[in-house]
Amino acid sequence: MYSCDTCVNYVYDEEDDCYDCMVSMDEDDAYRIMTDSRAECPYYRNDDEYAVVRHQM
Repeated sequence: MYSCDTCVNYVYDEEDDCYDCMVSMDEDDAYRIMTDSRAECPYYRNDDEYAVVRHQM
């Protein structure tokens, strides 16, 4: 299960003073991700800059 907190698409919006997902997904995908605890976001990208380096080691 992925967390939005570690996704590069989850960014801070200074106007609204909160974090938002910047992916433009349709309503069906958003509903499935929000209601199904086992659903994985197809737009998730890890924000870990060092993941590639660890993979090479």
